[in-house]
This record gives sequence, C-alpha cells and structure tokens, in this order.
Amino acid sequence: MNAYASVPAAYKESSIMTAPPERLVVMLYDGAHRFLTQGAAAMGQGDIAQSNDRLQRAEAIISELNSTLDMSAGDIAERLRSIYLFCRGHLGEARLERDPRKVETVSRLLGELRESWAQLAGE
Repeated sequence: MNAYASVPAAYKESSIMTAPPERLVVMLYDGAHRFLTQGAAAMGQGDIAQSNDRLQRAEAIISELNSTLDMSAGDIAERLRSIYLFCRGHLGEARLERDPRKVETVSRLLGELRESWAQLAGE
C-alpha cells in the first residue's frame, strides 16, 4: 500500500475535526446533496438497490440535522424540523413511487438551506 494513499482521508478527517459548527452543517448538506443526486440517478436507471442505499445515506444525514436542532432556539428550529420531516416523508414517497423527481425536489430544498448556512459560515 502506498504511504500517501491515506493522506486525503487524513486531511478530510482533520478538516472535519477542526471545522466550526456552521461549516459542519454545510458539509452535512453537501453530503446529503451528493447522496440524493446519486440516488435519483440510480432510481432513474432502475437500479433500486443502489438508489435505496444512497437515499438511506441521505436520510441518515437529514435525521442527524434534525436530531441536533436546538429547539430552545424557537421558531427557526421548529421550521427546520418541519422541513426535515417533510424531506424524510417525501423521500419515502419517492421510493414507493420510484419517482426521482421527488428526490430532486428534496435536493433543491436542502440546497436552499445549504446556501443559507454557507452564508452564516462566511463562505
């Protein structure tokens, strides 16, 4: 094994461990977007196993975003929770109906939230 093969993984781990909370949220949105895009593409190609795997990964990220909400923050946290719950439900419908457009809807919605968090993170 090449000694340099683990350098990208070490860099990624270091960037995660040292990132401020706002940047971590942006990174989660980026991961969700990637998995949703892959899931929609696989669904469109009829690869249900690949689609399910990618959508489950995206759902895990959405669940993490939801579970880390500080509900004492008031209205904003409540609205985010509603959006995350909508996204999870919409992905369930997408799976049942095998409709990649519903996955893309969730991806666009989360993309808008990502941009807001990126602004907060100073990107």
